[in-house]
Amino acid sequence: MAHIWVRAEQREMEQRVGLTPQGAKALLDAGHQVTVEDSPARAIPTDGYAKAGCVIAPAHSWPDAPSDAIILGLKELDADGPDLTHRHIMFGHAYKGQADGPALLRRFRRGGGTLLDLEYLLDDTGRRIAAFGYWAGFAGAAIGMKAWIAQTSGTSLGAIGVYPGKTALLDELRKDLAALPDAPAPAALVIGALGRVGSGACDLCTALGLSVTRWDKAETASGGPFPEILDHEIFVNCILASPSVPVFVPAEAVAKARRLSVIADVSCDPSSSYNPIPIYHRSTTFADPLVRVTDSPVPLDVMAIDNLPSMLPAESSEDYADQLLPYLEDLDTDRTGVWKRAGAIYETHVSKV
Repeated sequence: MAHIWVRAEQREMEQRVGLTPQGAKALLDAGHQVTVEDSPARAIPTDGYAKAGCVIAPAHSWPDAPSDAIILGLKELDADGPDLTHRHIMFGHAYKGQADGPALLRRFRRGGGTLLDLEYLLDDTGRRIAAFGYWAGFAGAAIGMKAWIAQTSGTSLGAIGVYPGKTALLDELRKDLAALPDAPAPAALVIGALGRVGSGACDLCTALGLSVTRWDKAETASGGPFPEILDHEIFVNCILASPSVPVFVPAEAVAKARRLSVIADVSCDPSSSYNPIPIYHRSTTFADPLVRVTDSPVPLDVMAIDNLPSMLPAESSEDYADQLLPYLEDLDTDRTGVWKRAGAIYETHVSKV
């Protein structure tokens, strides 16, 4: 049986977790051992884990965990930490040329640990077994709406906070829209509408009564150009950058006559040479959510936050944890091969640093 150690997150604004108290109890009932670090910032209180029967450990004490413990987190670790001796389950952001990736992999290599990257937990068809995509799309579209409301009201969009649930977020957006009685509702275009991310974005727009144009692979197969994007006030990109993805908004489109004033780039890959929106060059944050690309002929703002589900931490955690739980239950036997495949991917990448 496995010993699963749920660590407290270190990243600011990160309140999500990959295991709920109900999931922890299921693991305990199956014979696994579960330790959960205390974290007052976590959206799900520590008391729930204690009541489920978990051992509670101090926050950030995982470096001293037993050698057989498997450390379960979400976001990447601080860049200047110790060598890593345990098996870690997390989003490592180390396999796509990210700046901090080589240093993280060298820490694993020196310490003898293993990265089981959540992004690379794949079934035998190559599909991810768990993803936060729906809530990334929902939150990304919501911030796109906030940006449009700020533009329309002549104000600046300040820092974005964390919401207790989608109802509170939708209530706020409806109230803010109602305060603009003379402004027609914006039209939104979502590319990648058939995927998890796009579904979340479309659901947010539909809940607010917006007109939504839904595009997927068929609508972008021509390779562009796509002048229709410029005829919508809000464009939500839900397609990951790759060599096969065309450019959606080229640099020359910025100066053209357009209704487009907000781009919510949920996929958020500005440093990639395949970026389909090559008009901005940095990610944004909850504290500073927008890049102003231009003020003419109308303003154009881009939102590119890379941890959007953190805006709705309770709902996104519960959804993700439910997807991941069957595979955590199978950690010691790995009957599906998910963990073996993740280990092989790690070995391929760590051998290159």
